[in-house]
Parts: sequence; C-alpha cells; structure tokens
Amino acid sequence: MNHQVKPPEDNLTELMAFVLLGFADMPHLRWFLFGLFLIIYIIILMSNGTVFLITKMDPALQSPMYFFLANFSFLEICYVSTTLPRMLMNLGTQRRRISLVACATQMCFVLMFGGLECLLLAVMAYDRYVAICNPLRYPLVLNHRVCIQLVTGSWTIGIPVMIGQTYQVFSLPFCGSNQINHFFCDIPPILKLACGDTFVNELLVYSVSVLFVMVPFLLILGSYSKIISIILKLPSATSRAKAFSTCSSHLMVVMLFFGSGIITYLRPNTRHSEGTDKVLSLFYTILTPMFNPMIYSLRNKDVIMALRKLLSK
Repeated sequence: MNHQVKPPEDNLTELMAFVLLGFADMPHLRWFLFGLFLIIYIIILMSNGTVFLITKMDPALQSPMYFFLANFSFLEICYVSTTLPRMLMNLGTQRRRISLVACATQMCFVLMFGGLECLLLAVMAYDRYVAICNPLRYPLVLNHRVCIQLVTGSWTIGIPVMIGQTYQVFSLPFCGSNQINHFFCDIPPILKLACGDTFVNELLVYSVSVLFVMVPFLLILGSYSKIISIILKLPSATSRAKAFSTCSSHLMVVMLFFGSGIITYLRPNTRHSEGTDKVLSLFYTILTPMFNPMIYSLRNKDVIMALRKLLSK
C-alpha cells in the first residue's frame, strides 16, 4: 500500500475536474482504436441483447440457469455502457475532461455493476451445483421465487457498499496533477492523485475487493470442487461429458473475469503498474462482456437452437 505525505495546506488545490488520458500516448492509433472499440461496443450490445431476448422469449429456456444468464447479459450491457461511450467520445473529440461529479458517478456504477457480476457469477455456480449434485431437488430448491430473491439480494448488497466506497474515495482532498492515466475513473489511479495519507482508503478498497471478489470466487471454487467430484463418480464417459458441458461455459467466464479482476485490485502497487492496469481493465470491462455471449452460445445447444428459431422467424 502507498502512504502519501500530506503537503502543506497552501499547496492544496480543490480540483473540480479530471482529465482521462486514456490512450493519449498513442495518437497515431487514435482512429484505429475508435473504430475497434466502436465495433466491440456494437458486438457487446447486439450479442448480449440477443441472449437476453431469446432467454425471455423461448419457452425451452425458462429454467433457473437461463434466468440467471438473462440477468447476467443485461448486467453486461449496463456494465460496459458505463465506460465505453465515454472512451469513444474521448477518442473521437479529444476532449478528455471529466467533471468531479461525472467521474464519481462513473466510478460508482463501474464498482456497482462489477461487484454485482461477481455475486451473480457465484449465484450461477450455486445453480450448477444444485443441478448436478441434487438434480431431483433442483426445481424445488431453485424455484422462480428463490431465483428472484437471489438476484434482488445481489443488488441490495452491492449498491449501498459501492456508494459508500465511492464516497470514501472522493471525500479525499486532491492536489497537484488532475490527469488520470486510465480510460475510466477507477479507484487505483484516482487514489494516486489524492493528498494526505490514503492508508485507510486503500484498506477499504482491499476489504471491499475481498468481500466482492475473493469471497464469491472462493464460493465458486467450492461449488466446482463438489461438482467435479460428483461428475468423476458418474458411471459412463458420455454422462460425464454431458454433465461437464453444462458448467464449462460458466467456468470459462469465471476464470476470465475473476482472473483479471483479482490481479488488478488485490496485487501490490508498483511504480510501473499503470500500463498493466489499463490492459487488465480492458479484459474485465470490455473483452469479457464481448466473449461471454459467444462462450455461452457456441457451447450451448439450447441457446443455438433458440437463436436459429429466432432468426428463422
């Protein structure tokens, strides 16, 4: 953790806006990056929107697994829409200035949707655990009321915590440079601009990261350890392959999302970590939402059939 010494009061300046540097160090790639991220954004909106639509419309996709998948797809659209439109505007207009209020709002929504994704991925792992380890009780344990309660509970837990986390960060005084070496208002680069001792704030960041990243990740690992032990006990290779195929897509998404998130928020700070932070952030804020619908669609026969029916209409 970094410990910053508070400068004299006359050196403090009240910042009313920040500058998101983004990819300002690569001006020759400006329009290439604009086109690339615009295409990615369109793909994310269309693919996640399609998954959400077919899971709501197709009668064959009304199980708890697809209910959670629909919510996850909707959440991905919300999550990526907090960062990509601003990034595209900054690349297109070169106006990188963002007000203090807008920066705090963006951070709050990024944290809220990101934390909710972690919780929802844990809920989806529990769904696979019940489906494989207790298949006869699956409709009873995960009925529609319980599914709604699990999703609602995830929102209820995440919103107040992330609002409090954002308030803690922006209650700090800021001085000196107002340039954020990132493409969105994330906690680590914002804390680097704060005056005074940020030890308590960094401790809170680690605490919230453990609560919303490590705890769901450990619950997912626990669920899959039980799932794998049950699958290995199945009598035939065909039944083992079928059982594993129902959870392999979710497992791939978990590794991609949690891997980049854990490295970003729980690794020690280093002097040369800003470029790495931006690359890792691209994984969990942009690339994962783009790959998720492809992973679930290409490895799920029910989704492919529902998509074919939708396209044939």
